[in-house]
Amino acid sequence: MKKNVFLPAILWALLILILCGLPGKDIPHISFLELLSFDKLVHAGIFFVLTVFGIKGCRLQKRSAYMKEHAAFLSAGISSAYGGLMEILQGTIFIGRTADIFDFIADSIGCVAAVWLYPYISRKIPRLNLPL
Repeated sequence: MKKNVFLPAILWALLILILCGLPGKDIPHISFLELLSFDKLVHAGIFFVLTVFGIKGCRLQKRSAYMKEHAAFLSAGISSAYGGLMEILQGTIFIGRTADIFDFIADSIGCVAAVWLYPYISRKIPRLNLPL
């Protein structure tokens, strides 16, 4: 049986889709955290994780040397585009949600942070020990 190296990224992307599709009224609001722009930190965090999973999947890919070589930038680009897609879906299809350019910016910042921090993370977490 072949192991799908992108399974963690795919499952995480599905979780993001579910969370982004929830009606706004179903998402808990915590007033003091809103003052700290907690929403933007959450966006950056979930896309940080998605990008790290994507980098790991690309680095484990056996068939494509290009994918291994450009893992960080491919993953960040795909993850950032996915963040943009989620904002478009929130503005057009998902009920009770609105698109927010600042959420997309936070998503993209999370992707860039993952590329920047991945070498450090891969040294500190042995399961992610995949050099860039």
